Amino acid sequence: MSKPLSDHDRKKQISVRGLAGVENVAELKQNFNRHLHFTLVKDRNVATRRDYYFALAHTVRDHLIGRWIRTQQHYYEKDPKRVYYISLEFYMGRALQNTMVNLALENACDEATYQLGLDMEELEDMEEDAGLGNGGLGRLAACFLDSMASLGLAAYGYGIRYEFGIFNQKIVNGWQVEEADDWLRYGNPWEKARPEYMRPVHFYGRTEHHPDGVKWVDSQVVLALPYDTPIPGYRNNTVNTMRLWSAKAPCDFNLKDFNVGGYIQAVLDRNLAENISRVLYPNDNFFEGKELRLKQEYFVVSATLQDIIRRFKVSKFGSREIVRTDFNKLPDKVAIQLNDTHPAMAIPELMRVLVDEEKLEWDKAWNICVRTCAYTNHTVLPEALERWPVDLFARLLPRHLEIVYEINRRHLERVAAKFPGDVDRLRRMSLIEEGGQKRINMAHLCIVGSHAVNGVAQIHSDILKATVFKDFYEMEPHKFQNKTNGITPRRWLVMCNPGLAEVIAERIGEDFIRDLDQLAELRKFVNDEAFIRDVAKVKQENKLKFSVHLEEHYKVKINPNSMFDIQVKRIHEYKRQLLNCLHIITYYNRIKKEPNKQWTPRTVMIGGKAAPGYHTAKMIIRLITAIGEVVNNDPVVGDRLKVIFLENYRVTLAERAIPAADLSEQISTAGTEASGTGNMKFMLNGALTIGTMDGANVEMAEEAGEQNLFIFGMRVDDVDALDQKGYCAEEYYNRLPELKQAMDQISGGFFSPKQPDLFKEIVNMLMHHDRFKVFADYEDYIKCQEKVNALYKNPKEWTKKVIYNIAGCGKFSSDRTIAQYAREIWGMEPTLEKLPAPDEKH
Repeated sequence: MSKPLSDHDRKKQISVRGLAGVENVAELKQNFNRHLHFTLVKDRNVATRRDYYFALAHTVRDHLIGRWIRTQQHYYEKDPKRVYYISLEFYMGRALQNTMVNLALENACDEATYQLGLDMEELEDMEEDAGLGNGGLGRLAACFLDSMASLGLAAYGYGIRYEFGIFNQKIVNGWQVEEADDWLRYGNPWEKARPEYMRPVHFYGRTEHHPDGVKWVDSQVVLALPYDTPIPGYRNNTVNTMRLWSAKAPCDFNLKDFNVGGYIQAVLDRNLAENISRVLYPNDNFFEGKELRLKQEYFVVSATLQDIIRRFKVSKFGSREIVRTDFNKLPDKVAIQLNDTHPAMAIPELMRVLVDEEKLEWDKAWNICVRTCAYTNHTVLPEALERWPVDLFARLLPRHLEIVYEINRRHLERVAAKFPGDVDRLRRMSLIEEGGQKRINMAHLCIVGSHAVNGVAQIHSDILKATVFKDFYEMEPHKFQNKTNGITPRRWLVMCNPGLAEVIAERIGEDFIRDLDQLAELRKFVNDEAFIRDVAKVKQENKLKFSVHLEEHYKVKINPNSMFDIQVKRIHEYKRQLLNCLHIITYYNRIKKEPNKQWTPRTVMIGGKAAPGYHTAKMIIRLITAIGEVVNNDPVVGDRLKVIFLENYRVTLAERAIPAADLSEQISTAGTEASGTGNMKFMLNGALTIGTMDGANVEMAEEAGEQNLFIFGMRVDDVDALDQKGYCAEEYYNRLPELKQAMDQISGGFFSPKQPDLFKEIVNMLMHHDRFKVFADYEDYIKCQEKVNALYKNPKEWTKKVIYNIAGCGKFSSDRTIAQYAREIWGMEPTLEKLPAPDEKH
């Protein structure tokens, strides 16, 4: 009997981690020591763990530089069409391990650090998450960057370098408390400032109309300073760029005009300009019409468009002169993708540049604009749609308001020509909403100013055409497309679940990492005893590892044989964490009622951040923690049911939790979750899904077979029918005794004995104004959870369903999503060809 392998030795065996050649390891050690000495100015006697992390990060970064420069040089020479993905959020997480995976350096670095007497995992743990996003929309942008690089597309991510990303969440006495995320405190080894590409951005001022065109004058200037982060493709020697803008006050800020406050005050006031890139707005699926947010949106758009046009003009035709002045060619060389309406200002800004600065006539400019821009919609929730007050717009961006009015005038002319006499249609389709205060509907601006509009899952795209954007679909049906979201299998399988990646690679080879459709070959192994055993074993190891993490953090004893039932996502009423709570309480009550029955043990974990201003969401967190206090300390229940609120859910915690999950909770009201991407991560990592027919769950059931998911609840049509009839919560409350018992416990103070009415607002909401109809799905959800329990008692049948799920994951690679954007929207062709490595000759 050979002794069990240490973590270190096991890693050495894993092929997907790259080969640890002797020369390679020696060179890495040498470079590590060089960076410790010359970059960090430390020796081994005084170096801290953070110093060692930075030394390793710089060593790995060195391997990116040659490929990065060479990739950009290659684009300059070949002059391909370039795609610009503009987003207010890029939820990147950590870069070190991802870079090692994509460069096939993981085993070599592990061996090198081991020989230096260091533990690579401990060093990786020193890295701060780049938390420049709220949730799905920001993480999607990050997955897309990985896929665009891996598919060899000339792509650029453009956004804001927030000094403070999404807040860190602490749970104090059961309540969420926010802490600033000072992620740059120790410096960021992955970024390179590029002050030579600084750009001016204008605000305020007024317009002057002259015979030779319009001038925007007396504006205030803020400088946009770019920071570049390398984005490595998967083992193809491509390294793309994410460029994030930081706000800087110009040197003469507040000093040019006679300033009564004096010199000192003028210098202190530079902060006002630089506040633009200070902090990420922490709202998910909610519009907050603040001036600073509109400034952020225009800031990223203006700086980015200047960059795009500069690059378009100088792109190589044999020289570095400004050669391209024919803007008719812009749509052949540039694609701009708007990630939701947040960068919608790109449309009027591009028009301003073309008409006011480049002196094109309106119709030509508009044609170029529409052919260049495309818009992705991410939500149908009305409170999330951006509608900016006209008076704010007029003050901040006076020229852009004139341009939006002109776009709207011509747009309404076209509508009137196509639907004569239909004045109500004109009102509905206008970019300007009349009423209390006039507002600009940014979604309407995006649709009118783009050649393609897409939803992010089939059901969502269908809902857009049938409801929210019905008028626009009737006007221009050719614009509307679907692009179902995806996730990168590099981060969400190879990196976070190497055990599973290895078990898969042993059966079907390694090519699935670039071509996830190959997972379908696993269907051949669904009855293979050894494969079933291996998949189950990896899951058990991941659960044990996560259990250790949980017990350190939460001082709750975890039963690693219990079902790990996990719901992690932003806290929002539509995501229905409250439905999950009602199941927990019901299950608790059943165990208490018959304590001697053989219950399937569960550890229920719920995690996610609530927007700081979203009171109901914060109360939902308090309810979850309160339920945990009661359940976890009830000796009758023992280890058959535990409830844990996962604190500070973020990319890095997802990478630990998802590989350990048995059950994935995707339980939004049908028609509210545009797609979801966490659902795909769980599926790829060997969890089964309990979910409604919403978002991408519909397509997951299609790919894996509906019988291999636990689908319950109303469909979209049922929700619509219930809206017609009128949803009455009391009806369900009176008809379902277990629901009534659970609600009475919440309202009667069973979970908050010191403050019996703590949850009265939640109870009142559920009983009288629940937009998301929690009670309507309660009964079916509980029945469905009983089926989950029954199947979990049969590990072999459970694991077979897991295998069908993993085998059905191919569609949900962001590589497939991006290939579709490229071919169907951007007019570009992805390639799996490798660029030559930096040490190879051309």
